[in-house]
Amino acid sequence: MALFGGERDVSFVRNINRELIGNIVTQQCSFYKFKLEETKVNIYGEAAEEKFYIGPVLLNCLIERDPQSYPEADMNINFKQNIIFKFLRDDFLSKAEDFNTGSVYGANLLPEVGDILLYNEGYYEIHNLSSNQYFLGKNPSYPNEENPINPGLDKFGYNISIIAEAHSVSSDKVGISRERLI
Repeated sequence: MALFGGERDVSFVRNINRELIGNIVTQQCSFYKFKLEETKVNIYGEAAEEKFYIGPVLLNCLIERDPQSYPEADMNINFKQNIIFKFLRDDFLSKAEDFNTGSVYGANLLPEVGDILLYNEGYYEIHNLSSNQYFLGKNPSYPNEENPINPGLDKFGYNISIIAEAHSVSSDKVGISRERLI
């Protein structure tokens, strides 16, 4: 049986990380979850009219910014910036409240490629996700059969974070519109 990485150790790590990110670092961004079932797309997979999102949901995170660049195009100058957002995975699995509607969302809020993050008045589209930082290197969702040498290994380990790499997008391309409440 493993000595470290059980429920008590995981709870300690979770609480320390929440306090560090939420009370000491205090960087936040707004998360918009793309509603694929409500957005009408054309034959090319593009949103022909409006795009719909769940959100914004305010989340604590660590943010790592690349320098801004301004590449020139034929007719204009664009703004480009890549940002890495680092979230606690448990923040996505716990209940979150939508600021527009007051609706509460739960475990179906995990980020996917194409979701939008709002930070410093700018919109960023997620283009890469990774969720492979494990406490003590143990993946808790890895299928562990009953092991006679080390019984109970399925109760050890913890998936700590979700890292989202995103790039800047202009607000007119995002097309975020508030739903009307009647």
